[in-house]
Amino acid sequence: MAQNKLTVDEASAAYESAMRNVLPGVAGSVCRVCGTWIGPPHDTCYPCGHQPDQLDVVVPITYSEHLGQMHTALRNYKDGYSQAARAYAATRLVAILWRFTDGHESCVARAAGVDAFDLVTTVPSSTPEGDERRSTLRAIVQACRPVSGRFERVLHATGRVPSGRHYDADRYASTADLSGRKVLLIDDTWTAGGHAQSAGAALRAGGASYVALIAVGRHVRPEWEVTPGVTSGDLLARLPKKFDWTTCRVHNV
Repeated sequence: MAQNKLTVDEASAAYESAMRNVLPGVAGSVCRVCGTWIGPPHDTCYPCGHQPDQLDVVVPITYSEHLGQMHTALRNYKDGYSQAARAYAATRLVAILWRFTDGHESCVARAAGVDAFDLVTTVPSSTPEGDERRSTLRAIVQACRPVSGRFERVLHATGRVPSGRHYDADRYASTADLSGRKVLLIDDTWTAGGHAQSAGAALRAGGASYVALIAVGRHVRPEWEVTPGVTSGDLLARLPKKFDWTTCRVHNV
């Protein structure tokens, strides 16, 4: 992708029709951790309420509807049917991450309680073998100019935890001394958060003082019933159709 702002804007616009701004946490309405919808009287969704919270703030860029355009893009950049399909999705995900971090990394840092992040890294796959395939996410972050200069691969799968989405503090290990480091962790998709929270635990065990997460998509299953007769799909459909690049879920924190 040509390294200029106009091209970044054009490429990031490719999926805008499927992008929806993620909401800030509201007790009884939106999970304070991950931004998905919840019913009263809760302040977190079930997964976030049943695993340790190792992240100072979680900021998905957009909701990603199951089998929708964003969900497909987030699958295609890794597993697309052809190299061309994978490259098309990857280039546009680089642009989305680029445009968002350029405009809102400072919001994420402020919400995490720091002035800035001095290290950027990615959530690994859950197994050592799968983590080599995870090089596609690392390539996206390394191509994203606002964060690429601070990228370091510091987390690896230990191989001691069975594959799965659940949280386990032993799933990953840090290969670097992170004492006092302020880390921005990046993932492609937040579904239940087990991998991201496990990565946060490993970063803290390595000495990181702050850990925040940006995920490109917060996965949403539209058929999920949030309250009687109201589904996630209903609530997703009520959001503004035009994605607003000038804000994020912690913009005013």
